Amino acid sequence: MVMSAQQAADPKRWRIGLVGYGEVGTILAEDLRASGVAVSAYDRKLDGPLAAPLRQHAAQHGVLLAESAAALAAGAELIVSAVTASQTLAVAQACAPGLLPASWFLDFNSASPGAKIAAAANVASAGGRYVEGAVMTSVPPYRSRVPLLLGGPDAADLQPLLSRLGFNPTLASAKLGVASATKMCRSVMIKGLEAMVIESFSAARAYGVEEQVLASLAETFPGLDWEAQASYFFQRVIQHGRRRAEEMVEAAATVREVGLEPWSASGTSKRQAWVADLRDQGLFDKAAPGDWRDAADLLLAACNTGR
Repeated sequence: MVMSAQQAADPKRWRIGLVGYGEVGTILAEDLRASGVAVSAYDRKLDGPLAAPLRQHAAQHGVLLAESAAALAAGAELIVSAVTASQTLAVAQACAPGLLPASWFLDFNSASPGAKIAAAANVASAGGRYVEGAVMTSVPPYRSRVPLLLGGPDAADLQPLLSRLGFNPTLASAKLGVASATKMCRSVMIKGLEAMVIESFSAARAYGVEEQVLASLAETFPGLDWEAQASYFFQRVIQHGRRRAEEMVEAAATVREVGLEPWSASGTSKRQAWVADLRDQGLFDKAAPGDWRDAADLLLAACNTGR
């Protein structure tokens, strides 16, 4: 099926397919459905024990669920891929056989320029139009209006159409990889700061010097509320450490692609994965700590018990 000229020019008449129905996917689904756009979704979790809440959410918001990525692609004028970083290329490969001629493929994933270029080749070979999207901050506060950098030869054509759908896109470059490089280099700093705060503050807590460290940081960086920032960092890593760890593997690949050894990015990935492992082991099941000190105490206790 080929889009008519009228349908191609009016994104509100598109059928939009979401690959990945996690935090980002469900937020996009809610906003798009609220504006009357037809939405379908596919997620690997739909075939597992975590399917029930996803199916309930889809039913509540009128989202159709597809049986596979290829089936989803076969019924959509725009595919939005919003999965974990390690699945970036796999999703493009899975969608390619079902892509409609001249359909759009918007890659939201936090992956390296090399991964995005490889994904674009798969989409292009199937007749689709690939646009990389770099999400430049946390999605929940902004929802579908989150700042989004677009890249690739077709990005300029997709930008006004996404704006009409309620997105907040900015054109980064017609060259693939520029938007992703911007995102990944930022992630080296932001996710690295999360990992450093967890490491520094937990160690300070163990030594009983956290107040002195906080006072020193407040003097050096007076514009930051380190108490609130630390609690936020701990919580984000506890909630999304697995996804962040995968993103930092891609950030490390980004750094490595230009010939630098990614010591910081690799270390950040390990710290994020460590917290994710502890969460999977049930460390935070009884209570999600709201204060960074509570979270640090749990992490330190886990270290002392050999978990």
